[in-house]
Amino acid sequence: MQSLIERARPVRLVIFDVDGVLTDGRLSYSSHPDAPEKEQSKVFHVRDGLGLKLLMQAGVEIGIITARSSLAVARRMADLGVPHVHQGQHDKLATYQNLIERLGLSHEQVAYMGDDIIDLPVLRRVGFAATVADATAFMQSQCHWVSQQRGGQGAARELCEFILNAQGRWDETLAYYLR
Repeated sequence: MQSLIERARPVRLVIFDVDGVLTDGRLSYSSHPDAPEKEQSKVFHVRDGLGLKLLMQAGVEIGIITARSSLAVARRMADLGVPHVHQGQHDKLATYQNLIERLGLSHEQVAYMGDDIIDLPVLRRVGFAATVADATAFMQSQCHWVSQQRGGQGAARELCEFILNAQGRWDETLAYYLR
């Protein structure tokens, strides 16, 4: 069986789900009945954001595929400079297939971090399937790697650091900040 480090070495694209991965999965609705879904508030962890930026600085592509649509997600991903943001995607597999074809990547070159059964079609195809510590036992059993941190509380950062370490890029990434 292929080791986790061997699975992470060829990764050139990391895709994240949003709710339950980059957030804690809770949804906050306005009490005003006419407030559109796109105005939901979401809380993102700053360390997860830096993790995404570190991967991008190391030349790894970052993408988001989420079934929900939110202005908060669009704003956060724009702030981070994430180039591949796909919201409102209930067929995550089709979006994933289109993205890897457009980037000319194989399944083995992709990592995906999801937390629930809607993510399974993609998780079962990528070379590195990851989930968060607070995912269900079933979801954890479907993935190659499970974070120690919960969704929205550093799980994405943990994955980013794991990939950078597996690719031998962590020391060079850290060196920039230790100068």
